Order: sequence, then structure tokens, then C-alpha cells
Amino acid sequence: MQGATSKTVVIKLGTSSILSEDTLEPKIRILASLAETVSLLRLRGHRVVIVSSGAIGVGRVKMGIRERPKNLGERQALAALGQLRLMTLWDSFFGALGINIAQVLLTRADIADSPRYHNARTTLETLLSDEFHAVPIVNENDTVSVYEMRFGDNDSLSAITAGIIDADYLFLCTDVDGLYTDNPRSNPDAYRLHVVPDMDMARKAASVKSMGSSFGTGGMQTKLIATELATAAGVTTVILNGEHPENIARIVESDLAAQPGVEEMQLHDPPHTLFLPSKMRMPARKWRILHAMHPCGSLWIDHGAYERLSRKESGGRLLPAGVLAVNGTWERLQAVRLLVRDVQADGSYSDREVGRALVNYTSIDCERIKGLQSSQIEEVLGAADSTYISDQVVLSAPAP
Repeated sequence: MQGATSKTVVIKLGTSSILSEDTLEPKIRILASLAETVSLLRLRGHRVVIVSSGAIGVGRVKMGIRERPKNLGERQALAALGQLRLMTLWDSFFGALGINIAQVLLTRADIADSPRYHNARTTLETLLSDEFHAVPIVNENDTVSVYEMRFGDNDSLSAITAGIIDADYLFLCTDVDGLYTDNPRSNPDAYRLHVVPDMDMARKAASVKSMGSSFGTGGMQTKLIATELATAAGVTTVILNGEHPENIARIVESDLAAQPGVEEMQLHDPPHTLFLPSKMRMPARKWRILHAMHPCGSLWIDHGAYERLSRKESGGRLLPAGVLAVNGTWERLQAVRLLVRDVQADGSYSDREVGRALVNYTSIDCERIKGLQSSQIEEVLGAADSTYISDQVVLSAPAP
């Protein structure tokens, strides 16, 4: 039963944490240790969600394919073969501890569509409720995902899952003890960052060059992207070595993120890198538009519109008069990028993304009403659903 000190914890495991690259066999010790860790967390009143890669990897093992497939059809077929076996594997470990698991498969289309987004949230919350008391195991639905609507890696999926359920902690398990200033395997002077109060510091201090494993899809760069997503949603994020899942319970119980002076702490037992959540937690609706939804196209806005949107009194509403150009194809209530064109001293120009917007009109209609006054919309389109192209604009940074 969830109490005042209970936490909601999301644990992300990559394929290399589940399968051995050398033997192609499941890492029984790690899987068993993780199941025991989840059981312990639940006994202490915490709720746990696992984001598990591995379907394609397990499918490759089943088919005896050593190389990572490049063809989309092959990847989707391998995911279909591997997903059932992956869930059977998880069920055997958790079933031995009397824990029910539930499979949840997501695509970006589920996040982009408001009803499906809320359905996903409701499903996860119900599974975690006292009545069901299950462990949801989330994976990308690789069997049906198209390239444009893929999360691309389960690091991002885990961050979005953490945001959906308002998690307290996100654990990104990898093959090193945290985020280092450089590759510790090749640079003896590299050192681990202990506590990271903001993502700008992390990107300036750390090297993220990593190819990932032959099984996985990302390295440290994808984990930093996921960390940025999660911390913006107010989720404390931890990068740690996946060889020792038992350390997750120790970190949750210590709850260092809530301790005074945490920024100056040295985290040696167990070693990990702790990313503090953003001090200004972004409202869920804005976070979803800016970070979770897949942008279907772009709107170029003029500098005047950008400055107006940066003011609090704008209410995040974009008038058609401020739109210069339209690119892409979308329907109503889908997300688009907002771009500003900067002219350089030599006459050249560069485009800068300044935010995202949920649009009230299709791309075709946006093209027809760009640059017009709101009073002209009905005359051009025959009807005016809104006086704004978007009344849900979220800027990634205010105008300077």
C-alpha cells in the first residue's frame, strides 16, 4: 500500500543488460537480482515500472542472427518473435516471487494522440494501483512502429514513461558507474560526475562518445537526452551500472535528492551519477508538447511573434499574422516545431528552433492563413475554428 514516503520508480534496462553479447544467453544473475530488488521495493511500499529493451535481441538469438538487422521489416519480424519470449523470461523470474507482470507496448503515436496518451496513463496507474499491484513492463511496439513515429531508443521511452506517471525516480542502467568526463576505459584521467544540478553542466563537463553495444541502440548521448526529458518533468534521474540492480533499492531508500546540500555530495556507495530534477517543474501539458510529442512539421514565425510569445501575458497563443512559412503535413491538434530565422552579418541566415506548438489547423489550412489577420480566417477557409493557429505554444527558451 502506498504511503507518504512511497516513491514511483521507473527502471530502464537495455538489451546488453539482459543478454550476454558473448554467449547470447540471458544474464540470469542480473535478471534474478532485479526481480528481487523490485520485490524489496514493493514490500517497502514503492511502485515500480520496468522499461525493458530486448525483444529484437531475443528474436536475433532465436534466429541465430549475429549482426544487427538494418531492414525495417526484419527488425519488426524479430521483435514479434522475441517479444513473447522476452515476456516469458520476465514472467518466470517475477512469477517465482509471486509478482504479476503486465505487458505495455507504446509508440510515439500513442503519445501524440491525446485520448491514447491519457489511456496509456490510466492503464499504467491502474496496473500500479493497490487493486492490481502489478509491475508494468513497457517496451516500444517495434512490430508496428514506423520510422517517423519511433522513440528510437528505450532511454527516451523510459523518460516519457516516467513523465506520464509522475515518477519520482528514473534509473538508467548501463555498463559504467555513471556519467564520466571522458571514456574511463581509454582515458585514465576521466572521473565520474557525482551530482548534476542542471543539464547544461553535464553537457559541458562530460564526453558522451559511445557507440553502444551491438545489441543496443544508443550510448551515453541517448541517456543524456532521456535525462533532460525526465528532469524537466521533475523526475530525479540516476545513471548507474546495471550489473548490480540491488543498488537501486539502496538509492531509493537513501532519497539523496531530498537531502540538504546534495549538490556537494560524493556518491561512492554505491557509485552512480544523480541528476536533480528541474527546480521549476514543467506542467504536464507543456512538458508533453515540448518533449513527448513527435513534431509533424514546422512553422516559421517572425521575431515579433517570438517576442510576444515570450511574454507571460501572451498565454502561449500564436496568431496567423506571426507565421511566415509552413513545412510538413499534419492534422489538427498535432505538434509542430516553431522556428525563427536569424540573419547573420554576412547576409546568410540560420534557422533556430525556439519551441513547439499544438496546432488548431491542418498544415494545408495553416499554409492558406499564414500572415493573415484573424478576422480573415473565415473568409479564406469558410469557417474559423479558432482565431489562433495555436493556443498551446511552449517555448524551449524565452526570447533574449
